[in-house]
Amino acid sequence: MALLKFLFITICILWLIKMIVRLLLPLLFQKIVNKAQDQVNNQYRQPRNPNRQPAGKISIDYIPPKDKEARAADKAGDFVDFEEIK
Repeated sequence: MALLKFLFITICILWLIKMIVRLLLPLLFQKIVNKAQDQVNNQYRQPRNPNRQPAGKISIDYIPPKDKEARAADKAGDFVDFEEIK
């Protein structure tokens, strides 16, 4: 008799869990999906880079100073590498 009582209680508990899961899981998933949608929408509403230049525009923020050797090489002209033939 105790075995039948145990099985009956176990089946009732499992049935209740099944019903609760059927009711709560869709709500939980809907909440997760809504949260993900809100995050995506917030990303598209906010500008990615407020200092962004339009296409085709170039902006140079820093030009390093040239040393004396580099300036002398610029004035010297073009150099051609060659190989010596024996």
